[in-house]
Amino acid sequence: MTTHPLLALIDAPIIIGILVVGALLFGADKLPKLARSAGQAKREFLVGQAEADEAVAKAREEARQRDARQHADIMDNVEAGSMSGEAIPPPTPGRGTQSS
Repeated sequence: MTTHPLLALIDAPIIIGILVVGALLFGADKLPKLARSAGQAKREFLVGQAEADEAVAKAREEARQRDARQHADIMDNVEAGSMSGEAIPPPTPGRGTQSS
C-alpha cells in the first residue's frame, strides 16, 4: 500500500498539536459535537451523491431509448401493398411500376 506524500509528513506530534489547538479554539466540550456534525454532513453528501448518480443513470437510459426509437426503421412495421390490402406488383426494370 502506498502512502500519499503529504500524509507521510503528518506524524503523531503534529496530530496532537492540531487537537490541542482545536481544543483551545472551540473548547473540549464542542469538539465531539463538531466531529459528529462533520460526520453527518459527510453522510448526507454521500447519500445525495448516490441519488444524483441514480438520476444520471436513469437519464442516460431514457436518452438511449429515445435515440433508439428515433433511429428505428419506420418501414419495419409497414407491409407491402396498397391501403386496400391488394399487393402492388414489383417494379419492372427499365419501365417502373405497372399501372392498372
